[in-house]
Amino acid sequence: MEAARMEAVSLPMTDIKQTVTAVVTEIPQELDHETVADVAQTEADAVKSASVRPGRFRGRLDMEAYREMYNRSIQAGDEFWAEQARSYIDWDQDFQTVHEGSFADGDNAWFTEGRLNASFNCVDRHAQSKPNDPAIIFEPDEPNGEGRTLSWKELQREVSRLSWVLRRDFGVKKGDTVAVYMPMVPEAFVAVLACTRIGAIHSVVFGGFSANALRDRILDADAKVVLTADESVRGGKTIPLKQIVDEALKQCNVARCLVYRRTGNSIPMQAGRDSWWQEETKKWPAVFAPESMSAEDPLFMLYTSGSTGKPKGLMHTTAGYLLGAAMSTQYVFDIRPEQNDVFFCGADIGWITGHSYSLYGPLMLGCTVVVFEGTPTYPNPSRYWEIIAKHRVTQLYSAPTVLRLLKRAGNEYVKSEQMLSHLRVIGSVGEPLAANVWQWVHDIVGKGELQVVDTFFQTETGSYLIAPLAGTTPLKPGCCSLPFFGVEPALLDPVSGVEIKDHGEEGVLTLKRPIPSMSRTVWKDHNRFMAVYYDPYPGYYFTGDGAIRDEDGYYWIQGRVDDVINVAAHRMSTAEIEAALLEHAVMAEVAVVGVPDDLTGQAVAAFVSLKSSLPEAEAIQIAKAQVSPSIGKFAAPKHVVVVQDLPKNRAGKILRRLLRKIWCGEEDQLGDITTLVNPQSIEAIIWAVQVGKMMPSRPAERSGSICGASL
Repeated sequence: MEAARMEAVSLPMTDIKQTVTAVVTEIPQELDHETVADVAQTEADAVKSASVRPGRFRGRLDMEAYREMYNRSIQAGDEFWAEQARSYIDWDQDFQTVHEGSFADGDNAWFTEGRLNASFNCVDRHAQSKPNDPAIIFEPDEPNGEGRTLSWKELQREVSRLSWVLRRDFGVKKGDTVAVYMPMVPEAFVAVLACTRIGAIHSVVFGGFSANALRDRILDADAKVVLTADESVRGGKTIPLKQIVDEALKQCNVARCLVYRRTGNSIPMQAGRDSWWQEETKKWPAVFAPESMSAEDPLFMLYTSGSTGKPKGLMHTTAGYLLGAAMSTQYVFDIRPEQNDVFFCGADIGWITGHSYSLYGPLMLGCTVVVFEGTPTYPNPSRYWEIIAKHRVTQLYSAPTVLRLLKRAGNEYVKSEQMLSHLRVIGSVGEPLAANVWQWVHDIVGKGELQVVDTFFQTETGSYLIAPLAGTTPLKPGCCSLPFFGVEPALLDPVSGVEIKDHGEEGVLTLKRPIPSMSRTVWKDHNRFMAVYYDPYPGYYFTGDGAIRDEDGYYWIQGRVDDVINVAAHRMSTAEIEAALLEHAVMAEVAVVGVPDDLTGQAVAAFVSLKSSLPEAEAIQIAKAQVSPSIGKFAAPKHVVVVQDLPKNRAGKILRRLLRKIWCGEEDQLGDITTLVNPQSIEAIIWAVQVGKMMPSRPAERSGSICGASL
């Protein structure tokens, strides 16, 4: 239904502060812990009014149509999802059962009798209808580097050739797992699509992870083959991917490793295991018939941090995930392939945002995608805007950290006059987009003509839970707005589990019903899946986030209620970081908390006590250096506080909540500390934090000290 033209209107805003976490996208590693002086304005100062789509822009629906469609998705869910599944997916065999299973039993399944192939739906049907149209536009790290464009027919050819290599040369069978550790080049997309073509499960690992983290994920996934590149190039720097893979594979039983020659620099190749991508693929035909898969066959697993410290391999299945990715991309970003839309998502394919909104969502729709190898500020902060102008991008999807960086760089870098003839939507994901940054994107970048959509979803859900529809939903800066189709949120009292009906009251965000794109299990550990997501509040899906619902039914995400930290949309568990720190012999006890950061949303603060006397500057350097090899540079603590003791209750549990409040200057909100085993520790920690914040550039001389470290 075509929406009528609407003028801007003002909507009430709830005065709340947010620090949301969700999984998503990446930023340049060298900028992960940069501090900015541009402190976010308060909601009242930043927001003059809520905004409805600019007059020149009309979404797919008006609000009346959205509400009608949403209500139907809740009240007649099976009928609704059956229609959508048959609309968005080409089936080899139709389904009869739309949904079966429940949260209580953890056995949800969708479209069970149906058969399909993801690669066919993402590639072949478009190669048939528009073979010479662009599918992937590659933008290299260097602006004057060699870019290239793959047509749909060329993409089909490359996917087929790699499929032959995996099946015939490497012996990969349906249901085997293939690990992908690639730079953001078209071949990363080819790798994923070739796996789906032969019925293999892909496990993509973010290229910023260390050799140890890669090893753990390869082992847990039982990967038979690794697909990688000699090196990657980001921000003018070369990253030795194959060297990292070699280190990881020392403890893995991986039979074959295929290496894409990206830079051409000399690297070691192990005879019998390693092969060159270009040499192997050119031997094979340009067509490989796609394997017909069951709707509930595994499509991929993607690892995300959990509160226990061990990463969880979340397994997504084929049909439901593809439907969620395609439908949410189309409605939230108003994708119109028939108008030659070009979609640019800055997320790495190693995250769920890269899976759903760099690859699967747009390609399912037949939309051209930009694949960008570099960083948004190299060689200067105009890079994103130049890419948008160069390739006539119609939708940009980024992260608050990136948008804050670009705002800080200055308005002179923005290329609005070259972009606004085609750019319609800018989306944000990973944490709430602060109101003043939203306003800057809307007013300065978009000249009041762009839709700025703030979205919320998780690795676990696969597609959007709460997000505005571009050109449809009245927007409130700092708010992810209203539920997507089929999503029925509920706010629960965290103690009683009773549903909160009133607006303005914070509760635990849960879902009352499943949606097709949700993960089905944790790989090889369904008990953990149940314990994390379904057991905390029986009959509900537990997101791990807190939220407030305002008087208009809009949802404001308040941040994690579990022990997960979100640094620039890199989601990590406190236990995972603490385990890495404790591997060093000097560490007696450690406690890690997420603390507010102007640029990255949250930063890692580590409170450590030592086994032996050691200069504190040395202890701080040890703490900084210890985490990067185990997890990755992005997980390294920005702040390290050396203390004699950590606050514990009588059960011996370290009370991280108190450490977080002390860091935030909320000493008057600690509550009753007389129940602590060591209440005297609080005063020493308060002193250490206060002194350290006054002198952040060097450690204090006394026994409690702090250091701010930028890695």
